[in-house]
Amino acid sequence: MGQTTISAALKKRILSHLKKTKKADLISCYLYFLQEKFKLSPVLFFRQKKIYQSLENLISILEKENALWREREIQIQYDEQNVNEFTKKIYICPFTGKVFGDNTHPDPQDAIYDWVSKCPENTERVEGLKAKRFYVSEDPDVIKNYIQKEQANVIKTVFSSAITGKLFNSKEAVIEDFKKNHIKSMTLEEVQNQNRFEIEEHFLDFLQNHLKEDKITSFVEALSEDKEFGSYLKKWLG
Repeated sequence: MGQTTISAALKKRILSHLKKTKKADLISCYLYFLQEKFKLSPVLFFRQKKIYQSLENLISILEKENALWREREIQIQYDEQNVNEFTKKIYICPFTGKVFGDNTHPDPQDAIYDWVSKCPENTERVEGLKAKRFYVSEDPDVIKNYIQKEQANVIKTVFSSAITGKLFNSKEAVIEDFKKNHIKSMTLEEVQNQNRFEIEEHFLDFLQNHLKEDKITSFVEALSEDKEFGSYLKKWLG
């Protein structure tokens, strides 16, 4: 068993944590130590009901699986657009680029359904009927494309969220929306104490490897070298 070493700075943070945490037990203190030492920032991904070691780790995995964003081509039709500088949400026909805004039509979602169901360019069929597929975006940068006055219709590459299908002007915007709406930050103690969610495989291996009796014992021995932890150790081991 290797001897656990704890820097003076980390010991100071652990002591501060203990003073602020009522009824802190040994395991919760050890989990705080692991979180600080290895700079862990666990996140829960709601859709998968799974916990990952960090947001960066989760995003990296989703990008490799092509499960975060996808490229889309949209047509932008500039004549008589139902969009203005106060529009917050748009519904877009993927076949013609026709768009309806949330503030320029009494019921834009019904309007886009009606439009695509009658659109001559819509040749997609579902059980013999025209597909009622359309795009949705709340990204201000996507909406701006429809406000600009151009001479001809254009095709533009945008990005859709693989989770919601909403369109964004850039991959960065998809990721920002993902951070804001689809994850929750957790402490390592919260991860250990929950039983509702799955833990990502490599993160679980990490926890199981470090939550062993010999490593916890080594942690206690490292703290015992500093008398300021004496009262806590006496309570935990008494």
